[in-house]
Amino acid sequence: MSRHPSITIAGRRIAANEPPFVVAEMSANHNGDIESAFKIVEAAKQAGADAVKLQTYRPDTITLNCESEDFRIHGGLWDGRTLHELYQEAHMPWEWHAPLFAHARKHGITMFSSPFDSTAVDLLENLNAPAYKIASFEIVDPALIKYVASTGKPMIISTGMADALEIEEAIDAAREGGCRELAILHCVSGYPAPAADYNLRTIPDIIQRFGLVTGLSDHTLSNTTAIASVALGASIIEKHFTLDKNGGGPDDSFSLEPDELAALCKDSKTVWKSLGKVDYGHKSSELANVKFRRSLYFVKDLKKGDVITADAVRSVRPGFGLAPKELMNVIGKRASSTILKNTAVTIKQII
Repeated sequence: MSRHPSITIAGRRIAANEPPFVVAEMSANHNGDIESAFKIVEAAKQAGADAVKLQTYRPDTITLNCESEDFRIHGGLWDGRTLHELYQEAHMPWEWHAPLFAHARKHGITMFSSPFDSTAVDLLENLNAPAYKIASFEIVDPALIKYVASTGKPMIISTGMADALEIEEAIDAAREGGCRELAILHCVSGYPAPAADYNLRTIPDIIQRFGLVTGLSDHTLSNTTAIASVALGASIIEKHFTLDKNGGGPDDSFSLEPDELAALCKDSKTVWKSLGKVDYGHKSSELANVKFRRSLYFVKDLKKGDVITADAVRSVRPGFGLAPKELMNVIGKRASSTILKNTAVTIKQII
């Protein structure tokens, strides 16, 4: 197994030894306005995100138009609404996809999507989507996973609500379908989700257990959890993104605004750089300061042949003399020549 498993999306290598791949999830934050969707793409690029992700479904491809209690949401942001009603408001019209993919190309940012059925995959294939995302709620749908895998494109699977067995079954379905480039995202499917629910120590375990590129789909309200995940090996960070979290859309309230996304892009890459490698040597920024470490200096004048007593030598800054650990090897020796106080102790001065 490679020490750094990798996938490549639109020419960008994604692995633990590459800067984190930051995905801005548009979800429903277009709020029914294609101009807003265009602006979200532009703002994501300006903030430094690597990709914008869409969701490709129609209400009838994701649920049934039914008013019964089974199809009604209780609690949370969408309390009282039916699934069909929510998805009718939240979905992105399919005729928007081609202009949005073109807009992303124009602005030099990668775009891909989460398909929710085979017809969505077909649409995205016609647009030459460079990758696919399986949403957490769909991780239990092996037929969809295999259909996506059959495209031969890289696949990212979110694991919200899934236990270890369900994750393994999804990975098996992807492999059986022909997927060769696979990543999984640790995720908590709460909207928003408290940081305490994330248990980020799971990320190194996922990496060890499955040997795949691993990332984080983060639904907390700040960037702290996402940035911390990079230190634990996350190679992908996905966050919901909006122009205005007070915009009133279904997902706006738990999404990042442009300045927050810019901070995430910058800070996550800073954390990644800071991880570096195991290295106990002097760092480039330290070299000029090595000379200011402690060393041994004479603090009394001595004549040739004088015994060097404990009160004649001190450990002080700077560092041009013998190391402080040599003190007991200096005391009791004799001066080899006349020594002036405030002189660094060297081997040549003692006999």
